[in-house]
Amino acid sequence: MDKKTCETPWSHLNAQGDGLTVDDFITTLMSQVGNALRRTITVPYAEKHDLTVSEWRLLALIAHARRLAFSDLVIQSTSDKALVSRALKRLQAKGLVDLQGEGNTPRKKIFCQVTEQGEALHAQVMPLARASQAAAIRALPEDERNAMYSALMRLRAHCEKAGALTSDDEAGLE
Repeated sequence: MDKKTCETPWSHLNAQGDGLTVDDFITTLMSQVGNALRRTITVPYAEKHDLTVSEWRLLALIAHARRLAFSDLVIQSTSDKALVSRALKRLQAKGLVDLQGEGNTPRKKIFCQVTEQGEALHAQVMPLARASQAAAIRALPEDERNAMYSALMRLRAHCEKAGALTSDDEAGLE
């Protein structure tokens, strides 16, 4: 492959971003690709098991942690507090998670725990989720997969350094 075919709008990017269009913004591209991947990968296996993508994501995070504070769940899910609160209430209504409050103040800390029914559903969905995710990842050659993973980890670290992946909210559900 010659140098000409490898150039992108990001190849000779200066600090001011001169020449970038909104279509070249990393946030635009990440959003477009993320939404497309969610629709083609996650939605089918979530809906097959009567879950929304948000519900599946929260169930998977809670099942992995076994017990998780609401505030930590908000951070790990990268969703806003209101969306997490609504999805958790739906999961609780379906009997998939239990929510327990700790403390005696009006802003007591809420903890989330997966139920036996939730564990069973998680165990059923997770192999499908892994296979679907692996198929998408394997659409890239190994060197591109490794480069993408490294780049995403660097971007995540950049966002963490800027404080974008933390939450000051220790309170519970709305």
